[in-house]
Amino acid sequence: MSNGNGVVATLTGAAESVKETASNIGSSIASTASGAVASVKKSAKKAQKAVKKRTAAAKKAVAKRTDKASKAVKKTVAKAKKSLASASASAKAEATALKKKVGKKAAKKAVKKAAKKATKKTAAAKKTVKKAAKKVAKKAATKKTAVKKAVKKAMKKAAPRKAAKKAPAKKAAKKAAKKK
Repeated sequence: MSNGNGVVATLTGAAESVKETASNIGSSIASTASGAVASVKKSAKKAQKAVKKRTAAAKKAVAKRTDKASKAVKKTVAKAKKSLASASASAKAEATALKKKVGKKAAKKAVKKAAKKATKKTAAAKKTVKKAAKKVAKKAATKKTAVKKAVKKAMKKAAPRKAAKKAPAKKAAKKAAKKK
């Protein structure tokens, strides 16, 4: 019977050894996994910070571009307004000078010519405003609606001036006709 007891003791020892080895392997796996989790968390935080920095830089760049673009549009609109105003003034002056020099028929022709010149200049000014708006739309996609509103305002302001140029010339021609 002593042989049987020795086998049981040997098997028990082997089982204890296997149990210890398994627990050691489990604890080493757990510590390795927790270390991996910690390093993943660290790298995720770094990536998040990098993304925030890049986003902030991109926002600043877009803001700069849109500011520059809106300034360019404002300048173009101001130039167009000035050219329209000068064209209107020159057309009016030309019409009054011709009325003084020439009779009724020649004055009407001159008024029509001046009106045509003014409409051509307004069309050219509108084209420049549209070109500027297109450039702005390409450069700054984020501020499209604000630029379009500015362009529409400029177009609305330019359109009534064209009508205002024609009206005084017609009134002046009618007055000249009544006097004769």
